[in-house]
Amino acid sequence: MMSRLLAPNVVLGIAPIVLVVALWQGLVSFGFAPAILLPPPGYVFSRLFQQLVTWTFQQEIAATLVRLFAGFAIAVVLGVSIGIAAAANPAINAVVRPIVRVLAPLPKVALYPALLLLLGFGHGSKITLVAADALFPILLSTYYGASTVEQKLIWSAMAAGTPRYEILFKVVLPAAMPSILTGCRIGLVISCIVVFLAEMITSTDGLGHALVTAARTFQAVDMFVPLITISLLGLILNGLLGAVRSYLLRGFPEA
Repeated sequence: MMSRLLAPNVVLGIAPIVLVVALWQGLVSFGFAPAILLPPPGYVFSRLFQQLVTWTFQQEIAATLVRLFAGFAIAVVLGVSIGIAAAANPAINAVVRPIVRVLAPLPKVALYPALLLLLGFGHGSKITLVAADALFPILLSTYYGASTVEQKLIWSAMAAGTPRYEILFKVVLPAAMPSILTGCRIGLVISCIVVFLAEMITSTDGLGHALVTAARTFQAVDMFVPLITISLLGLILNGLLGAVRSYLLRGFPEA
């Protein structure tokens, strides 16, 4: 039964990708874009498979993943912790709310020059930028989920003699989990975008650096390879997070 339900979803998910590749091939075949600027997709995917087995390109992927995972993990820990604390404590909420209102709309990439001066050109500045960008969607989703937990669940736990800190972990956190995981999926997408952008601006390794290097040497095929790679990584990571979400929310109706 489950396989029958998943099959249409897989087809619907693949169809747009096939359509984009077909459109790409059509633009090249009918001469709407010169091959030197927009190489045929067959050449790009062939080059991608060649690059994936090379140690140099694997190191570029590894550098990007290290920054992505580190920044995303920091954002999850801080976002969930601050979100639940703000929902549970009015004093913390009073401090956090104005900070979020001021910083959430701010483009975090504008802080990147300052981060470079403070943390240097290594992993630190890029991880911090990823964490800063992914933090607010996770924090806001956690706060919303924890704030909308049914009060009767908390009252029932208190009536049963459950300590307050255990209520947060045994009642509030599980009830807010759907909203938290939604924020994590948004934060993961943002992390993929930001780490790639940071590596394009200033880096000596990573997929973003590989794209800039190829562009500077007018290697159009090699320029598309990092783009497709980060897209595939985002697709895979989103799928893994979706599987984790389905497992954690297996008792929820919306799961």
